[in-house]
Amino acid sequence: MNLPAPFLILETGRPVPSLRRYGPFPHLIRTAAGLSRHEARFVPVLDGHAPPDPRGFAGAIVTGSAAMVTDREPWSEATADWLRRAVERGLPVLGICYGHQLLAHALGGEVDWNPQGREMGTVAIELHGSARADPLFAALPERFAAQATHQQSVTRPPSGAVVLARSVLDGCQAFRHGEHAWGLQFHPEFGVVHMRGYIHARREALRREGHCHARMLESVRPAPVARSVLRRFVRHALARRHA
Repeated sequence: MNLPAPFLILETGRPVPSLRRYGPFPHLIRTAAGLSRHEARFVPVLDGHAPPDPRGFAGAIVTGSAAMVTDREPWSEATADWLRRAVERGLPVLGICYGHQLLAHALGGEVDWNPQGREMGTVAIELHGSARADPLFAALPERFAAQATHQQSVTRPPSGAVVLARSVLDGCQAFRHGEHAWGLQFHPEFGVVHMRGYIHARREALRREGHCHARMLESVRPAPVARSVLRRFVRHALARRHA
């Protein structure tokens, strides 16, 4: 039996300790994307493992991380080089949070500390008009909820990229570069339990920054529209491979 080409999930970070019982980021992404075990391959690039030849995969997804793109860690820079080559070869790519920032950096954009400060919790995503014709965002509501937790942001998208969405604290919540590469600052794979877990884990930092973590916890709610973007990416990548 000929199995379909799997999706490559590049692991750039691990959940906070209190959430590791729910599985690593690649597992959360795989299940949220509706992929079976044989339809995905995980590579822990944060441990120095090099991604394989992209030609054997239907698409690649890059996870989030507590690392900072601006630290230019050797494993991160090596992954950025791989991403640039993969996009040039036409591989569908989706970056999430750190992956979003790393993809932007790989393609010539800029990443830095978010001038608006930390963004955390269930946030409102607002689509730009450019999203109306986008394969992942077309037909989605103009405003929907998503889970987010980050301190750095894409401060300048890559040349030629189309910014698709924003939030109050981040002007580049999503972008598309070319026809098959996307970055998402928000976490489509996070459920309510993951978002609340991160708020609990960061409660002291939130307090120092003047935020009320209890109020933030109360505002967390499901984000099914944001989660649907993952499955839209999978469908797009498979359709392209079978075209």
